[in-house]
Amino acid sequence: MRQPDSSPTLTASEGLSAFYWSDETLRSRSVSTQVLMATLDVPTPPPKLVLDWEREIAEQLGLEPGDVESLPLARTRLRWPDLKRCVAAASLWSDSVGLAEVLRTSDLALMACRGARYHHDAVQYGGAAFCNLFLSEDRGLDLYFPALQLRIPLCRGTAVVFDTGQPHAVVPRDHTTFNPADFPKERDCSLVFLTWELPLEHPPVAQAMGVVFDTDTRTAAALAEAQLWRHGAPAQICPAIGSWV
Repeated sequence: MRQPDSSPTLTASEGLSAFYWSDETLRSRSVSTQVLMATLDVPTPPPKLVLDWEREIAEQLGLEPGDVESLPLARTRLRWPDLKRCVAAASLWSDSVGLAEVLRTSDLALMACRGARYHHDAVQYGGAAFCNLFLSEDRGLDLYFPALQLRIPLCRGTAVVFDTGQPHAVVPRDHTTFNPADFPKERDCSLVFLTWELPLEHPPVAQAMGVVFDTDTRTAAALAEAQLWRHGAPAQICPAIGSWV
């Protein structure tokens, strides 16, 4: 494992609150500005597996610019025994930043994206943080958090943990807008990555991310569905430029 990159001190809370399902109850919580990141030593996927991913992306997923979809994890495990080394590297790193073995018991998926529009994941995954480990080589793309003005170059071994309520996108290097024209069909710009859902109610995860719970119990009791609020009202993000609308 290479030395983890130092995370900047982030203070742009943007007045965000996530309302999420905890069992059958809606709870409220703060949205973390903490982003944990590192570059890990992980094996290179074999060429035949990369070709298999590319066929799946083109023929089955039909990824369009901005799409993020799942790939068959079981098939990759079968064809690439060294995948377990990637999982082990991510687990060791997550342990080192205080997440206390949570990756070993969290849901794992294999994902592909062709860039990503600005979005947040707090409606479907409001009770979680994401841990992503990128398996593709550098395609000249960055993971960008507009509220934090934080840019992370994506290459094989990039590992990142962030709050699902924090808006983000995958855009060309040094760009701040998402434009489908930046992802033409002839350009090799698909990325494959592992992702884990880390439960924020697990105390080490909440502590590492700095999340505070039950910040607005009155509103949580009045809602019927998971939502993301900003400054006391439901919030939406512009998929092209990452601003609030």
